[in-house]
Amino acid sequence: MPAEDTNEPQKRAFLGIWFECCHTYGRLYKNASGTAYVGRCPKCLRPVHVRIGGEGTNRRFFRGS
Repeated sequence: MPAEDTNEPQKRAFLGIWFECCHTYGRLYKNASGTAYVGRCPKCLRPVHVRIGGEGTNRRFFRGS
C-alpha cells in the first residue's frame, strides 16, 4: 500500500462573504481555537468575526454590510 501524499495542501474550512462595503468577495477562515470565522474585507480591511455555535447554519456564503 503506498504512503499518503503529504505534498497536498490542507483544506481549510471557510465562509464565503460578499463585502457590501466595497462590493467584493472574500473568505473568512476558522481561527486557531475553532470558535469563529475571522477575516477582513480585502479592500478596506474592515475586520469581520462570525461566531461558531451549535444553533448555526449549514450555509457557506453570506452578505456582509
